[in-house]
Amino acid sequence: MIRFGAFLLGFMGCVAGIAQAQSPQPVPAQPPVQASVLVAPQPVNFDRLDERLTRLSRETDMVGLAVAVIERGEITFARGYGVTAYGEDPVTRNTVFRWASLSKGVASSLTAKLANEGRFALDDTLASFKTTLRLPGKGEEAATLEDLLAHRVGVVSNAYDTMLEDGRNPADIRRSLAGLKVVCPIRDCHSYQNVAFDAVTEIVEAATGMSYGAAVDVTLFKPLQMTTASTGRAGLVGSASWAKPYEMKRGAPQPVRQTVKEPYYRVPAAGGVNGSILDLAQFARAQMGLAPDVLTPETLVTLHTPRVYTPREQSRLGNQYENRMRDARYGLGWRTYKYDITGARVVGHRGAVEGYRSLMLFDPELDSGVVVLWNSNSRRPVGIELEVMDMIYGLPPHDWMRIDPPAVGAAK
Repeated sequence: MIRFGAFLLGFMGCVAGIAQAQSPQPVPAQPPVQASVLVAPQPVNFDRLDERLTRLSRETDMVGLAVAVIERGEITFARGYGVTAYGEDPVTRNTVFRWASLSKGVASSLTAKLANEGRFALDDTLASFKTTLRLPGKGEEAATLEDLLAHRVGVVSNAYDTMLEDGRNPADIRRSLAGLKVVCPIRDCHSYQNVAFDAVTEIVEAATGMSYGAAVDVTLFKPLQMTTASTGRAGLVGSASWAKPYEMKRGAPQPVRQTVKEPYYRVPAAGGVNGSILDLAQFARAQMGLAPDVLTPETLVTLHTPRVYTPREQSRLGNQYENRMRDARYGLGWRTYKYDITGARVVGHRGAVEGYRSLMLFDPELDSGVVVLWNSNSRRPVGIELEVMDMIYGLPPHDWMRIDPPAVGAAK
């Protein structure tokens, strides 16, 4: 929606100085956020895309894959490739996958919506919510809900995820975070969290009087007509069509089937959502401002405004994807970037949990983007977001999926 895009980018321009001031030091000087040129997106070449996705799905490290493209607010492409499991049914656009850390965008959307309804304020301290989260030096008395959603709570990234994976109770782990060393003052740096982030679950349940899953369902899934979306392991395995998890192991000729693990379902705000590619596309449309009765423009500005620079993410983009996206920052449950030479501000996130991967990337000004789900630990599908966005921006084709044979005479 152009109206929403201009509103969002104008607001972001006003707060760009704030986000820059909160970046870790030293940080390269960042220019103010500029609105990209308001032009129509270029049509996606679906024949080329389908041919490349078919080839991708046949790579030895792939099992199943689902992709949807949104152009000018409409879902113009939604297809499945490969299989839900070796020897089982094909993936369709209704096959359910785990969304992994795309669940954080669901959690932040729900939280920001409740805040805009006056249930609480994003600048309320974490201590005021009386959750089980404890931070070093009683940091919960200074850190706010906004800091939690932006991963600015000052402890080491992925704090005690291994304890969660070993079966420890998330509430007990959150209490133990007080014993960690501070890696930076609150609000000074980005340190990605799962267990700490899931304090959001406690906050939502206290504010709504419902379980987290029920609150998400009533507030987001049903209004957005996300018919396969759910939280929890039972929601995944009870689906009519669901993708089984696979991981490529050293020495194995193909990915090895895994069991559906419970731990990250126990932190539902951080990693507990399931759904089909169609439902993920519907959720992406809502993030573009196309469901204003569910997520208002004000709520989306709150979510997508960058809060903190993310140098590790920028380094990853430089090492793996030639800095196709720059100025990597984090809002509330969402990452933001500037896309290549276009300067367009794009929004998205990725997710990973054993046997599943997910991603979303879109331009909220053009109402266009892509969502992807797959059931292996292959990195190749990450390139889909760049190949589709390159098409939308009219940029030359590039083998971001890394499925083309090496050029003759190319350096090894």
